[in-house]
Amino acid sequence: MQYGHAAWGLRELPLEEQFKLAKAMDVQLLELSIANGDNDFLQLNSGKKEFARVGELCTRYGVRPDCGCTGNDFTVESAIELGESLDKVKRAVDIAAEVGVKVLRIFAGFASDSVVYGERFDRMLDALQSAAAHAKGTSVQLSIETHGGVIALGDAIHHVHSISTRCDTLKTMLDALPAETVGLNFDPANLAAVGQLAPERFFTVFHNRINLVHLKDFKDVKGGIVPVGCGEGRLDWNALMKELRDYDGPALIEYELPGDVEDGLRRSLDFLKKF
Repeated sequence: MQYGHAAWGLRELPLEEQFKLAKAMDVQLLELSIANGDNDFLQLNSGKKEFARVGELCTRYGVRPDCGCTGNDFTVESAIELGESLDKVKRAVDIAAEVGVKVLRIFAGFASDSVVYGERFDRMLDALQSAAAHAKGTSVQLSIETHGGVIALGDAIHHVHSISTRCDTLKTMLDALPAETVGLNFDPANLAAVGQLAPERFFTVFHNRINLVHLKDFKDVKGGIVPVGCGEGRLDWNALMKELRDYDGPALIEYELPGDVEDGLRRSLDFLKKF
C-alpha cells in the first residue's frame, strides 16, 4: 500500500500546511480537495496560477498529488440540483487533470437507499455515466466512495445505508459503468458504520474495481458513533489488513477530527505500521 493523507480531516489546514504534515510524517500521497469546502485552495474557478502553486508545493515537499476529491450528491430529488452537482464533478475532473490527480473521489449520493429506486436511481446512474464520459480520455479515473447518509446526533453521528453501502445496488452501479474510467473507494469504516459486520468482504467482492482505500475507524458511544484513529474503534483490523495484503494502490489515512488531526494521523500511522 502507498500511504497518504485523506483530505477531510485536513479541511481546516492551509494547503501548504497539509504538504508540510505529509512530508513530516514521511507519507507519499496527499489527497487534494477540489471545491469540497470554502477553505479549499482549489475551487471551481481555479486557473493557471493555482495549478502552478500546487505543482510548486509537490516539488518542494516531495509529495505526490495522485488523489483528489470533490463533494457531490447524485441522489438529490431536484433535477436542477442534480445538474449543478454533475457540472461540479465535470469541472473537478478538469482541475484534477491539470494538477496531476490520477484518482478523483466522488460520491453516488447520501440519500437513504430506501428512497433511491426506480426513476431516481436511473437519474443517479445517468449522472455517473455522464461524469465517466467526461473523464474518458483524461488522466483521471473516478472513484465512488462507499459512504452512507450521515445524521448528526449531538456530539455523535449515525450512518444510514445508501446505494453505495449495499452490495447489490453497488454491483448494479459498477456493472453499468466503464471499468477503465470508474472504480471504487473502499472505506471499511463507513461500511461498518451502517452495520456491515465484515466490511472486508466488500474488498473480496469488488477488489477488481477498487482504485482507492480509506483507512480510519469509528468508536461506539451513547447515541451513535464518533471518529477515532485507526485501531481505536470497531473494525477488525487483523481481518481487514489480511484482505489488503496484496493491495498496492493508494491507502489514505482519514482521521476526521480537525482539532487534533496531526496527532490522530500519527497514532493511525503508528498503528498501521504494525502490519
